Amino acid sequence: MATLLLVEDNEMNRDMLSRRLQRRGYQVELAVDGQQGVDMCRDLRPDLVLLDMSLPVKDGWQVARELKGDDSVAGIPVVALTAHAMADDRQRAIQAGCDDYDTKPVDLPRLLEKIERLLDKA
Repeated sequence: MATLLLVEDNEMNRDMLSRRLQRRGYQVELAVDGQQGVDMCRDLRPDLVLLDMSLPVKDGWQVARELKGDDSVAGIPVVALTAHAMADDRQRAIQAGCDDYDTKPVDLPRLLEKIERLLDKA
């Protein structure tokens, strides 16, 4: 069973998405701000990180750069989750170090496809 770290400050989004992912067989760990996400990623070494980009303490852009700059966790795939659906947001997320990008509200089948593809590559 793959472990996913969901870094999401919105309680409703966090609860809904974590329950849906757990029903699909994933173990889901939760972080509520960017710093906690960085710390938990380093401690837990999840198989994949789902990263909200609008977070308190450290935003998702900072978190992605920090994780990808740390050799001990740089290989862990990161999927940016954001309500920002502007044309350059995907490119900005990739430049920050994210391996993929998905918009909110989450389309679960599409997100699961991205998760499975990245886990297969890891």
